[in-house]
Amino acid sequence: MKKRIDTWDLKVISYYTGCITVGTAALMVFPIIISLTFAEWPSFIDFIISAAIALDVGFLMLIYGFKSIKVRRVQWKHGLVISALSWIVLMILCAIPYKLSGNYNSMLDACFDVMSGFTTTGLVLIQDLDHLSLSLNMWRHVLTFVGGQGMVVLALSFLVKDTVGAYKMYVGEGKDIELVPNVKGTAKIIWLISMVYLLIGTIALWINGMFIGLKPVSAFFHGMFIFMSAWSTGGFAPMSQNMMYYHSFSYEIVTIVFFIIGSFNFGLHYAIWQGNRKEIVKNIETQSFFITATLSSFFIVLGLNKLGVYKDAISMFRRGVYNLLSAHTTTGFGNVYARQFALEWGDFGILIMVIAMLIGGSACSTAGGFKGLRVGVVFKGIVCEIKKLLSSERKVTKFKFHHIKDQILEDGIIKSSAIIIICYIILFAVGTALGSYYGYPVSSAAFEAASVTGNVGLSIGVTSISTPAPLKIYYIIAMYLGRLEFLSVFALIGFIFGGIKKLCVSFARP
Repeated sequence: MKKRIDTWDLKVISYYTGCITVGTAALMVFPIIISLTFAEWPSFIDFIISAAIALDVGFLMLIYGFKSIKVRRVQWKHGLVISALSWIVLMILCAIPYKLSGNYNSMLDACFDVMSGFTTTGLVLIQDLDHLSLSLNMWRHVLTFVGGQGMVVLALSFLVKDTVGAYKMYVGEGKDIELVPNVKGTAKIIWLISMVYLLIGTIALWINGMFIGLKPVSAFFHGMFIFMSAWSTGGFAPMSQNMMYYHSFSYEIVTIVFFIIGSFNFGLHYAIWQGNRKEIVKNIETQSFFITATLSSFFIVLGLNKLGVYKDAISMFRRGVYNLLSAHTTTGFGNVYARQFALEWGDFGILIMVIAMLIGGSACSTAGGFKGLRVGVVFKGIVCEIKKLLSSERKVTKFKFHHIKDQILEDGIIKSSAIIIICYIILFAVGTALGSYYGYPVSSAAFEAASVTGNVGLSIGVTSISTPAPLKIYYIIAMYLGRLEFLSVFALIGFIFGGIKKLCVSFARP
């Protein structure tokens, strides 16, 4: 007789969620090593306790679901739910060392910063960042670096053996590019690309840091932390002043290079590594990014020049264009104070920043936002519809676009891109309305809503420890939905309510 509530679904989800939890919890070894090296004993104890709790939870889930891997294969519903559920479980577990550190007013604030790191957003509620232990700063940046690649990608690379189910979890984390036929191979290539750039970027910023006056050890860690945030388009920085701390044009230029290439599709990186350099010019995403970045930079300069905020071209580039590109790539590095956006940039400047943050970077990258691919597909779809109207009714024309390879521009692709864009706009609109409800000016509420929706991290001053708790919770949800691109979260919600319905029916029956 078939069970009314299928516990095997729960076991499958539990097993693979446990794999992802154990893999991410094991990353605490990095801050533990740092705390031992630099004799940060309070942090050492915090991370030992946190790692023990996280590993216990992970292994309990593995044990509960172990038999399921021999009985049932991972289905699409499992893969999507596993991805979405893993992020919630890890948000809570990875917030434990944050809360134990004493640098957060509440567990909600700690969870906010973890989700901000995982989603590569970069908004922070941490207190006394300038005096934070090196090990906790390491943990912050490890989370944003791993979050950029994806916790599921991490687990697929080293722990998960089921290659069929692996793809379903991989897609659930907002990625769909296949660099090689095997999704585990794709996950490993993503990590290889990231680790090679991590080495190059850390060395470049380390040398630059020493050049601008930082001590060698400090320059090394600053360089590594800043690169992790730049590559993951995360926006975290080891100091509260963010990029202003360095007072260096050269340091800003290096970060621009890395956060722009970090916002590009991993498929584009792999194509270039394979020798296909023409892909940079032919790809619809790079074309879209070049056009939108150029136009938005032009308009931000136009608006700021009208207000006379910055007096020379270098200042305009360093303050205006830098922050605009940081917003467009959804990085969130800032070299102006938060309230300067509201007090100096004017409504037009804020509007351009909002648009740039919502558009975002590339699909299957570390960036957030609508993604250049969807913007390019929808725009090309509109152009194609106009061409159809102007051409002969008997003429049947197939329209194409180039994204790693030539692809047919089908109605289904245009429709799915438009639906996701609409979901982002709704999420942004609700965030703006909620911010306005709590008394913030509409322009400020819209700026902050665009930042959390697009996983950017620039703030206009709304996000702080005094932000109302319901607004913090909404921002966590918005960051979460924006990073996972809705589908897997909707699947999780459907699975939970479906399970509750089945449970109610089972109790109602005699």
